[in-house]
Amino acid sequence: MTALLRYQAALLLRSQRWLAPCLAYAAFVAVGIRPGDPVLDSLGYAAAGLVPFAAWLVRICAGNEPGAARDCAAAAAGPPRVHAAALLTGLAEALITGALGAGAAFLVCDRAGAGPAAAAVAGGLVTAVCALTGAAVGALSARPLLRRRGPGVLSAALGSLLALVLAPSPAHGAVSALATAARSGSTPLPLTALAVALALAAVAGGAACLAAGRRG
Repeated sequence: MTALLRYQAALLLRSQRWLAPCLAYAAFVAVGIRPGDPVLDSLGYAAAGLVPFAAWLVRICAGNEPGAARDCAAAAAGPPRVHAAALLTGLAEALITGALGAGAAFLVCDRAGAGPAAAAVAGGLVTAVCALTGAAVGALSARPLLRRRGPGVLSAALGSLLALVLAPSPAHGAVSALATAARSGSTPLPLTALAVALALAAVAGGAACLAAGRRG
């Protein structure tokens, strides 16, 4: 699996298709995070932007490989493993970018009323929750489950929106908890939301990999 992850990461970097989502996320963070804002609010804001960002990246990675190269890799390692490596590559990129966004929020925003260590842990957990939720959305809206670009993009956009606004969503719960904590002075640890997001990402990724195996 390590070789497959390196292969998928190299494909992503060489394609330069990561530039558009990364620039969009950087603009989102730059516009919404200002010096002096409450750090917990800003951490939640930066994490919320990861839901569509992770979905976008996962869709890119799932469809980034040329057909002939995909067939060769699938013949060598099996379609499910190749597809799993693509999904994990998108998730890893989302987590790294999210950590940078959270770090920027932590450095420039007002940490009064929130312990630095507790705020950093809470921000890291919410970042992981939102990245995992977005990755689940991306896995369900990409090939092989949705092969046509139009329905896939629409599904990713709608799924990201619902993940941010619906109360049962782990991303909504984690971001809302940080926003509430910014006013109450407490610092929550969204462990339940993290467990739910992990389960959602595992189920969505597993379904996509099984579909890749059947169609391979």
